[in-house]
Amino acid sequence: MIKFGTGGWRAIIGEDFTKSNLQLLSQGLANRMIQENADEFVIGYDRRFLSEKSAQWMAEVMAGNGIKVYFINKIAPTPMIMFSVKEMKLKYGAAITASHNPADYNGIKIFTEGGRDASAEVTNEIEVEIRKIEVEDIKVMNFDKAVNEEKVVIYNPFNDYIDTIINMTDLKAIKDKQLKILLDPMYGVSKTSLQTILMTARCEVELIHDRHDTLFGGRLPSPSAETLGRLKNNVVEKGFDLGIGTDGDADRLGIIDEKGNFIHPNEIMALLYYYLLKYKKWTGPVVRNLATTHLLDKIAEGFGEECYEVPVGFKHISSKMEETNALIGGESSGGLTIRGHIKGKDGVFAASLLVEMISVTNKHLSKLLDEIHEQFGKFEMAEHGFGFDVEEKERLLKILYTDKKIPEFSFEVERVSYMDGVKVFFKNGGWIIARFSGTEPLLRVFAEMDCMDKAEIVCKEMKEFLGI
Repeated sequence: MIKFGTGGWRAIIGEDFTKSNLQLLSQGLANRMIQENADEFVIGYDRRFLSEKSAQWMAEVMAGNGIKVYFINKIAPTPMIMFSVKEMKLKYGAAITASHNPADYNGIKIFTEGGRDASAEVTNEIEVEIRKIEVEDIKVMNFDKAVNEEKVVIYNPFNDYIDTIINMTDLKAIKDKQLKILLDPMYGVSKTSLQTILMTARCEVELIHDRHDTLFGGRLPSPSAETLGRLKNNVVEKGFDLGIGTDGDADRLGIIDEKGNFIHPNEIMALLYYYLLKYKKWTGPVVRNLATTHLLDKIAEGFGEECYEVPVGFKHISSKMEETNALIGGESSGGLTIRGHIKGKDGVFAASLLVEMISVTNKHLSKLLDEIHEQFGKFEMAEHGFGFDVEEKERLLKILYTDKKIPEFSFEVERVSYMDGVKVFFKNGGWIIARFSGTEPLLRVFAEMDCMDKAEIVCKEMKEFLGI
């Protein structure tokens, strides 16, 4: 019943996300920590229903097993928890969050040494350990008792996290520009941290959707063109320089430019990589997952750098960044980090760096994007998600992975990769990928071409071929 995906364990509240399952997972992790002589742990939580209580349940199991818990007792962005694992030199930590999933989900993200997402090897081994546990094996210490006995220590890394981002940002350039920023935390956890950074940099900051709402206003807490409608309208109507939206746990972001255009996460990655190379004169390769724009490849090539492709899952990005000393790494869903920061996605830091970019270059995002497209060409991506039941998934798996069949596309195929899902490369430089989501019951189909019409054509051909 407990199965980790690319973004941790996520499940529907009351169905699989229950106190008993959470305690079971916690005991499995505690057993592993004891085997590794890891006796300290940090945990934080987001604004979802049951998140704070779930963090306490997890802390009770850790304390019951003799593991000292640093408990972040205020809502915390996931990247701040990862930062804490890194700064405290801990072997493990966790966030209670289901990130951008619907409101009826919750979950747990496990972090390992250096402040990175747990690898598939680690989570697979935790799953094996969980299957060995009986109910009577679970050790629990009452939360209040654990606090009184200092087995659970109340901890607040807010200042250290904020100061680290401020020190990595050109605050003077931002102060001189005095930008007007509209922030949409999407009822999530970024409000305090990002607002503090921007106001410290003397930006004029206004907020929308910042109250505590466990239903996320009836929307997915995922920053996209569809969910950031109010942000888009307000940016244009009130003359903001930038609109920033962050997902439920603030590890990803979505951007609205000064003209009200949604800036796709692919373009955010391209903007930041280009900015770091050209304007800050930094050097280094870029790492992207295989469903992220090949515009990054072109930019890397233009500056004499390399672009590395990895499977979906930020753990693959952070590992490859470490291996290659990459400057930046990210994915098309809006998560990224740069060299020298945490080994995971940080929407708060990425937003701060975008504000710096506008200030240092004295150019709005639309102008900077025009600059990139003039040099490296334009890339358009079509994105689709198709739901399925168990029987349907088996049928699709057989077609794609067992029989390895693909459609007769309108464009000539160069090669096919099965690194993660099925990715078809076309001779015209475009591509299409079909892969099963690691966080939701969806088959994701992405295609990138030099125009949207072509991208939609190949998506339609894949859809009709698979009968979905």
